[in-house]
Amino acid sequence: MARSMVLGNGNTSICLDKFGQMRDFYFPYVGQENHIGVNQKHKIGIFVDGKIRWIDNGEWQIDIKLERNTMVSHMEAFNEKAKILVESTDIVYNEKNIFLRKIVLTNRDSKTRNIKIFLNQQFKIGDTNHADTAYFSNNIDSIVHYKGRRVFLVGGVCEGKSFDDYSIGFCGIEGKEGTWKDAEDGALSKNPIEHGMVDSVVSWQKDIAANNSIVLYYWIAVGETYREVCGLREYIFGKSPEHLLKSTKNFWQAWTGQIELSFPNLSQKAKNLFYDSLLIMRAHCDNRGGILASADSGNIQYGGDTYGYVWPRDACFTAWSFDLAGFHDISKRFYIFANDILTEEGYVLHKYQPDHSLGSSWHPWVKDGKSQLAIQEDETAILLVGLWEHYIRTKDLGFIESIYNNFIKKAADFLIQYKDVKTGLPLPSYDLWEEQYEISPFTASVVYGGLMAAHNFAKILGKDDDVSKFYSEAESLRKAIMTYLWNEDEKYFFKLTGDKSEKNINLDASSFYGIFRFGVVSADDPRMKEAFKILKTRLTKGNNIGGIARYEGDRYSYVEGGNSIGNPWFVTTLWFTQYKIAVATSVAELQEVVKDIEWVTKFAKSGMLSEQLNPYTGASLSAVPLTWSHSEFVRTVIEYDKKMNSFNALKNNTDKLLTR
Repeated sequence: MARSMVLGNGNTSICLDKFGQMRDFYFPYVGQENHIGVNQKHKIGIFVDGKIRWIDNGEWQIDIKLERNTMVSHMEAFNEKAKILVESTDIVYNEKNIFLRKIVLTNRDSKTRNIKIFLNQQFKIGDTNHADTAYFSNNIDSIVHYKGRRVFLVGGVCEGKSFDDYSIGFCGIEGKEGTWKDAEDGALSKNPIEHGMVDSVVSWQKDIAANNSIVLYYWIAVGETYREVCGLREYIFGKSPEHLLKSTKNFWQAWTGQIELSFPNLSQKAKNLFYDSLLIMRAHCDNRGGILASADSGNIQYGGDTYGYVWPRDACFTAWSFDLAGFHDISKRFYIFANDILTEEGYVLHKYQPDHSLGSSWHPWVKDGKSQLAIQEDETAILLVGLWEHYIRTKDLGFIESIYNNFIKKAADFLIQYKDVKTGLPLPSYDLWEEQYEISPFTASVVYGGLMAAHNFAKILGKDDDVSKFYSEAESLRKAIMTYLWNEDEKYFFKLTGDKSEKNINLDASSFYGIFRFGVVSADDPRMKEAFKILKTRLTKGNNIGGIARYEGDRYSYVEGGNSIGNPWFVTTLWFTQYKIAVATSVAELQEVVKDIEWVTKFAKSGMLSEQLNPYTGASLSAVPLTWSHSEFVRTVIEYDKKMNSFNALKNNTDKLLTR
């Protein structure tokens, strides 16, 4: 199931579904060690008039979204049959590892009623249910779930009192669905301890007058020891839950308030999505530098795996957007991460865990009996491009000098070495879509950009030998790209070419984007303009909702039943929008850009952008949210704002000259 909310503080990350139920709980790394299982959820139920009404039973009208410009989730759930309104304001406290909910429970009936709220906890500590323990402690009026050095303390207060009822039992074993079933008669058994595959439930009950409300606070504190979580509980009471909510809201509002954009001609929804995107990106950033592709553990892919990894390329695109937005501290942490994972040979591998260890992979080291390097070369090259973009905004020369030999030079030397001496193109590696082991214009373009970045670094540091070497290699590669990868007959760049010069003539959005984004040719080059017209026509074929497919014949998450060339992706659609911005020469031409930005806004669900869309209905497909989609939206809005303001400034200067 797609996620409707992601909250985090760089150590703890929480995902909620469209019902406000917790579905992912990551600690101590963002994206690593999910302590809720794939089919588990922290259920919410209301017992009134002799019946339990779980919030995911289909009766509730639910709206969930981030409060404006802050990483605070707000949910409203109304049940017409039960005449109950549940409002929940949720945070991951920005300073400590505490998930906190403020729940306002309102009786919309015309009479006083006794109403109970049940909150269920289903943990799979350390990604496995083996030997979990949960118990009730009356010393701290809390439920404690633990295994090894992962301890979760569940508590709360309503009108100064802890929960009224509780129970602990088996979940998903011995025919037991879960202790939450114990709540369906309105009373809990108070079983104080269980181990193995366990869950727990806590509840409050109050008589609530007609059209009146009660307020309760519920929390889960997480740490590595019992003493630590008890300390967090004391901290909550010492500061007060309301203080934590207000403090977190103020922090994130101040954080987003650092952005200075005018958003000319954009709707309020587009502005909100821009800030939501920044916050979602931040929620996917681990404090030790890793940037997660997606925290959506419900997006199960080949081999039962998820997107819960750091892809160096995806992460670098996000770090680049953070630099554009002015959040250089986040980007710097990522480049420190990149420096750590670079191999001695000068390349990075497929993907990584947030703790810097190697992630899972399907890239073979032997194919058809022959050894091959199981990499996507663009993932190495883009790190140099992104690092240069970081430097030109921060001028942090000390940092650059400290990693020049072990990172910049080492990676650039690898890019030079990993080439076909006959053509001058890079040797084959997996393309950015992770499907073909060949040579792509995108990878070749990023390698060109990486070598030019290395040249720039060498120049400012006075590394004269490297200056000339990196530049000459980059220029040689530029010529090779135009010689071997440009289809002169059809006027576009090939999708791929093999090591025996076979050409894949299908259109690919990345082949177009890489060429102009990484400076192989300028955006206004006549060849680019011609290629843009062709791709825009063919990569939208059969697509009812708008947007751009990745490439012709894309079958990843393909939706049958129509004639779409492939599902539209937010990333590729926004790449084309960025091209429109780059070549725009007037305010009028930027109106198409406004339409594109608003199109993205239209298909955001609760502020979340998926990887792909159903080309016929617009429904979200694959991971939700995808960090890369949000980072491309942020980049696009910033580039649009900058271009529009440059036109307005030019007009103002012209008007001043004319009035003299």
